[in-house]
Amino acid sequence: MDLEKESTIQVDTGKAKDIALQCNKLLEIQREIVDLENQLKLKKELERKFSEETIPNLMHEAGITLMKLADGGLVEIKTKYYARIPSSRTDEAYDWLRSNGYEDLIKNEVNMSFGMKEDNLARSVVEELKAKGLNVAQKTSVHHSTLAGWVKEQITDGKDVPNDLFGVYVANRSHITTNK
Repeated sequence: MDLEKESTIQVDTGKAKDIALQCNKLLEIQREIVDLENQLKLKKELERKFSEETIPNLMHEAGITLMKLADGGLVEIKTKYYARIPSSRTDEAYDWLRSNGYEDLIKNEVNMSFGMKEDNLARSVVEELKAKGLNVAQKTSVHHSTLAGWVKEQITDGKDVPNDLFGVYVANRSHITTNK
């Protein structure tokens, strides 16, 4: 068997040029996408600054929280509450919730779903199954909107919340409605 004859590959150089041309076009499109994503990131930060700083500060200086626009729309400043447990502090945050009577916020999954207010039941089922020698996987979570709602409730009730543990962010945001 002659290996030299069987290993010869024919390449259509015209097609190779077409492929290279299309690859260059793809690279240009990818560069444009990165540029557009960077522009969008900058625009979002600019929007946040106007919504959370510039307009609320001007309205605060004017002593107003609501203003009617010429077109009949409204500008209103609303307090928004955000919270997210940092992944590096999940266990610590859950321990804090449990030790402070807020374990009902924790959702658990042990090959079946446990809802809010079932944290103790989920833990006891996991412990019982582990005691029987079963390899049990438990997944716990606190939904971000549930956490944000709880944070809002705690803050408006004047209760202390460990801000760093729950990634608390409170912002006065401009809300504009138009009649157009």
